[in-house]
Amino acid sequence: MQYIVDGHNLIPKVGLRLNAEDDEMKLVEMLREFCRIKKSRVDVYFDGAPPGYANVRKFGYVTAHFVRRGRTADQAIHARLRKMGKDAKNWIVVSSDHEVQTSARSVGAKRISSNEFARDVQDAKFAVYENPTEDKKLSKGEVDAWLKLFAGDE
Repeated sequence: MQYIVDGHNLIPKVGLRLNAEDDEMKLVEMLREFCRIKKSRVDVYFDGAPPGYANVRKFGYVTAHFVRRGRTADQAIHARLRKMGKDAKNWIVVSSDHEVQTSARSVGAKRISSNEFARDVQDAKFAVYENPTEDKKLSKGEVDAWLKLFAGDE
């Protein structure tokens, strides 16, 4: 799956504070972990970058777009979706902002709310611990018990 995320819209939904100094980087780290677990790709947009800090930075499968002041993340997302054309249908746009959702709908992209995606991010963390197909190591006592059972020594 590929996601376009309205970053500042998502930050409070995942338990972070918008006024924290490192809120954006904490979200990027959460998204990196989500991408690792879910085998996904995320492009996250943050607006309000001060002069000299507006840029695009890659963090593994997460690409962070720091949008310059005077332009909003919503505008940058809208421009990105228009530029994608038909490929937009392969992306999921994450935002609770109605204008961003309308923009996504207009180009055929899927849309989910920030609340729903925040739950997906949390669920992905717990899925790693609850994966029934995951190989689990047996303790020495468990190995000895199985050996005893199959050897017929009760």
